[in-house]
Amino acid sequence: MELGSNTVLVTGGASGIGYALAERFLRAGSAVIICGRREDKLRSAQAAHPALHIRIADLAEESDRVSVASSLVRDFPRLNVLVNNAGIQRYIPLADDDWTGLRQEIAINFEAPIRLSTLFIPHLRTQSAAAIVNVTSGLSFVPLARAPVYSATKAALHSFTRSLRHQLADTSIRVIEIIPPAVNTDLGGPGLHTFGVNLDEFADAVMPRIAAGELEVAYGFAEQSSRASRNELEGMFTRMNQPGSARS
Repeated sequence: MELGSNTVLVTGGASGIGYALAERFLRAGSAVIICGRREDKLRSAQAAHPALHIRIADLAEESDRVSVASSLVRDFPRLNVLVNNAGIQRYIPLADDDWTGLRQEIAINFEAPIRLSTLFIPHLRTQSAAAIVNVTSGLSFVPLARAPVYSATKAALHSFTRSLRHQLADTSIRVIEIIPPAVNTDLGGPGLHTFGVNLDEFADAVMPRIAAGELEVAYGFAEQSSRASRNELEGMFTRMNQPGSARS
């Protein structure tokens, strides 16, 4: 996939992995739009990179998904890359009755990528070269029991991505999956992922592989888990979820 000469939408692009991907598309010569819920974060990202375009949207809400899709197709008719990156991660005991929080996590992590994909596909089909990029997780393959809904939504998004790729195989739309390990970002809250891979290290490793045409790009622990046998996955799950583990 060519990294330059695109018009790219990155959801959750004001911080973390989304911001790092947006930066690199921008440096390669693409026009980039980032969207997110927090205007202050979006403005800060735009201040650092004035060429960024921003949209405020809560992708847990259907009205915002529809509004973002319709306005961007109108305002950026050459938009040809959708990066579904927005996500939240919560460490929760499932015995607690917190359906509002659980539902929001499902809505942002899983419903939104599906809905945005279906909203943008008719437009992306009109582009000579297009892509949908879904950011999943190494936890798609080895769930972190403390983050049960996050892990489940990422596993579901991995499955959806494979089906989407198959359905769009005869179109101009490439379907790419980025599978990160734990990365040192503020996902879930500041300080929770300081053990993770450096953000720039991760992004600098992933983007050349996308440019080389890989459709499934995993890194570090995620690369191991995405290719592991069932027995290896069981061992990884046990180690990752034992008391005192950095990832548990």
